[in-house]
Amino acid sequence: MINFIKHRNLFFWISGVLVAAGIAAVLVFGFRLGIDFTSGSLWQLEIPATDANTVNTFFTSTLHIETSNVSYDSQSGVYSITSKEISDQARQQYLGELKQRFGDGVKDVDFWNVSPSVSKELKQNAVLAIAFVLIGISLYVAFAFRKVSRPVNSWKYGFITLLSLAHDVIIPAGMYAVLGKYLGVAADTNFMVALLVVMGFSVHDTIVVFDRIRENLIIYRGKEDLSGIVNRSINETMRRSVSTSFTLILVLLAIFFMGPLSLRFFVLTILVGTVVGTYSSIFIASPLLVVWQKLSERKRV
Repeated sequence: MINFIKHRNLFFWISGVLVAAGIAAVLVFGFRLGIDFTSGSLWQLEIPATDANTVNTFFTSTLHIETSNVSYDSQSGVYSITSKEISDQARQQYLGELKQRFGDGVKDVDFWNVSPSVSKELKQNAVLAIAFVLIGISLYVAFAFRKVSRPVNSWKYGFITLLSLAHDVIIPAGMYAVLGKYLGVAADTNFMVALLVVMGFSVHDTIVVFDRIRENLIIYRGKEDLSGIVNRSINETMRRSVSTSFTLILVLLAIFFMGPLSLRFFVLTILVGTVVGTYSSIFIASPLLVVWQKLSERKRV
């Protein structure tokens, strides 16, 4: 049986560095917000025999359109141009100029406009969604561990679950801030959905381990101390946690490499969140429970 509790300080240091890096990235770089949250237009075009830099230069210099991002999907051959809001009339005019410059092979694949009022509503909905998820998780944990076995109070399980949740969200969020800074990746509604998925997976994985701890506190009370019971519980649930995560990771990798460009960073966020969530449920959440309980016992003495 692996003694995870013995090496908890190493795991805490690794997480501390990653979380600090994530927070620093968000504070320094911020997020490159997509049109979902800033308003604007997303225009998808097939443009033959060119590259993203040439397309970007043509939009900014010739069409005088301020673009925030130009990306190319090599699988579909489609350019995605994000810019300030473009009217339908102006779009037809620009399409004509594009065909004059790049030939009749230019095809208008798709076009979206997001007005300022809609983007404001999407921002509010995103904040509300995260708030409802956090409230729902808190209520669920409080209910699930309402009759938890001593010596650990039920509210400690809930608080550590929320700490693990923050850990699992901050790290992929920091990654997204770096991608936005250096690759122009926009944080849009897909990003928010990915974070919500990560939250759900993180809580599920942590609750599985905590539930086993609760059961073992009854079975091994008086036979082992809390550290031994928690360590036993981690070993008993680790195979299930890793197997479940590994299966999900294989699916996400397939979508990441074979799926459309529009889903790539959405999938990457869930992928990183899955790895981090599995790590935190095994190496962070349960050892934190032991450390906290030991500190509480010392204060009583």
